[in-house]
Amino acid sequence: MLQNQGREMMIVTSGAVAFGKQRLRHEILLSQSVRQALHSGNNQLKDTSLPVLEARACAAAGQSGLMALYEAMFTQYSTCTAQVLVTNLDFHDDQKRQNLNSTLQELLRMNIVPIINTNDAVVPPPEPNSDLQGVNVISIKDNDSLAARLAVEMKADLLIALSDVEGLYNSPPGTDDAKLIDMFYPGDEQSIVYGTKSRVGIGGMEAKVKAALWALQGGTSVVIANGTHPKVTGHVITDIVEGRKVGTFFSEIKPAGPSVEHQTEMARSSGRTLASLHPDQRSEIICKLAELLTEKKEEILTANKMDMDLAENAGHLPPAMLKRLSLSPAKLNSLAIGLRQIAVAAQDSVGRVLRRTRVAHNLELEQITVPIGVLLVIFEARPDCLPQVSALAIASGNALLLKGGKEAANTNRVLHQLTQEALSMHGVREAVQLVSTREEVEDLCRLDKMIDLIIPRGSSQLVRNIQRAAKGIPVLGHSEGVCHVYVDGEASVDKVIKIVRDSKCDYPAACNAMESLLIHRDILTTPLFDQIVDMLRTERVKIHAGPRFASYLTFSPSEAKSLRTEYGDLECCIEVVDSMQEAVDHIHKYGSSHTDVIITENEDTAEQFLQLLDSACVFWNASSRFADGYRFGLGAEVGISTARIHARGPVGLEGLLTTKWVLRGDGHTAADFSEQGTMKYLHENLPVVQPLAGHRDSN
Repeated sequence: MLQNQGREMMIVTSGAVAFGKQRLRHEILLSQSVRQALHSGNNQLKDTSLPVLEARACAAAGQSGLMALYEAMFTQYSTCTAQVLVTNLDFHDDQKRQNLNSTLQELLRMNIVPIINTNDAVVPPPEPNSDLQGVNVISIKDNDSLAARLAVEMKADLLIALSDVEGLYNSPPGTDDAKLIDMFYPGDEQSIVYGTKSRVGIGGMEAKVKAALWALQGGTSVVIANGTHPKVTGHVITDIVEGRKVGTFFSEIKPAGPSVEHQTEMARSSGRTLASLHPDQRSEIICKLAELLTEKKEEILTANKMDMDLAENAGHLPPAMLKRLSLSPAKLNSLAIGLRQIAVAAQDSVGRVLRRTRVAHNLELEQITVPIGVLLVIFEARPDCLPQVSALAIASGNALLLKGGKEAANTNRVLHQLTQEALSMHGVREAVQLVSTREEVEDLCRLDKMIDLIIPRGSSQLVRNIQRAAKGIPVLGHSEGVCHVYVDGEASVDKVIKIVRDSKCDYPAACNAMESLLIHRDILTTPLFDQIVDMLRTERVKIHAGPRFASYLTFSPSEAKSLRTEYGDLECCIEVVDSMQEAVDHIHKYGSSHTDVIITENEDTAEQFLQLLDSACVFWNASSRFADGYRFGLGAEVGISTARIHARGPVGLEGLLTTKWVLRGDGHTAADFSEQGTMKYLHENLPVVQPLAGHRDSN
């Protein structure tokens, strides 16, 4: 694929010795078998052990087999290959080096892939003291040094050194605290502890690093990555060329700020201190942030105007996204009110006792609330999300990693500075981190050992991408907000017009906005239907007809392409149903389990709808726009979840807590409760008594 894109590639490979060793062993065993047969009956041949095979002989015997393998593989893609064998002498002699360079250039010009290997059949032993002696000299000891020399010689843009591990670790892979290094810089060698060499190859990771640094000094970028993992093989090279974060990238320039891994470590460390604070202290931090939102509103709005101007000039954001990006004094005041609600709730969150049980005499068990750990919240052009989510994380004692959309970069930077200013009151400034580097979402989702929960806030496409990428980290959220409003045959005219208008037109881009309007068949012939359509047209809502609705009309609006569409704009689908049960069935089939509404004056019909419908939020005679943490009295929300476990609906403070079990005993053992033991289980439920503030257990 890369060759078809016009890229020039060379492969430095090994394997001739291994091929030859296998071939020569087979030949020796076959020869011994023949000789044994010829001398059967006498005892002259007693020693049938294999002799030690000389490496040069193995290389000579294996070169043809190695090339046959490469030719077979590349022929499948109609790609021609050529073998080139080299030794140290080919680089030390100027004429030979020029000839080698000319040969490789000609092969590449003809779209032929050179397969290069050291000529192990004649190569002399490596020189012990001539390893890395500057840009112009490197001893060819193994494939790593050969690849580095060729990369510099041919002025290659990129050298990919494949290993049997994911990349370079700070200590031997598999040991405690071993961490994969994403970026490695010259001068970082002292921080690496190398392990033993792998069972294949002769260089080991230390040789790869030395060769990589030599090539980097010569002007070639280098990546060390895994070439053996079944999930990676076949994609690792294209992933690296396309710029994805794979393995360890060698760079001469260190970025100005901390790496995202370092930010996560700082957040976790500071987050544990945050969780141990007195509840009043966490509330004070949140109240301080609320004050800063109003005190510094001019600074916030100035930064937001910069973002708005840039977005409008670029012209790539739709109106709905621009509305989300925009902040106003009223929005900031609402945010401050919501934060103060969270501050009150923070008084009784972390360390709350949920259950107490007397397991046995002097053996008591408690279940208490604790923070989840490190949260990663990824949000698009919605800067108001930053203080909301920060306040909820502070109240619940969680560390927080924020990744905002580039469209709101200036606003996010100011809001994050204010958040850290508030956190500094009690020495936990680093508990909330803003990722400002150009980290891709997929790269962040790889930090499964550092992040405990991902919360996406944005488009359905963003959520789906994160759910696919986050293989090892739970994701809390919803991929779509296909919300329905069902108008029953016994609905009030005034309520219908009011609720439908608000559900669709109040904020069409919101995930809790109505996308499909279900109408009972009996209403089609009443004035109410005309009033609904007239109101939607007055509000400039584009109507898409469902299949049944279209069949009732001679001239119908454009037919909906799908009954499961989240328009996110002044558009909606209208469909006809015969009954409340059919409306429920339709929503179960085409809805997204987000928020669904029934409008009716029949209480029995409404209660059936509320019980039968399996959505996160189900409303009777109320707008779908009420599906919101602030409107629910949660202060704010980190998002709306349609998941079946942990948290569902608007997720506020409670959804950011988990529990742990605390057992207090007096020398108890499980053996005490065996048949021969002296104790018996009581399992008595005890009254839940909350501990004094400040004495609660923390995560």
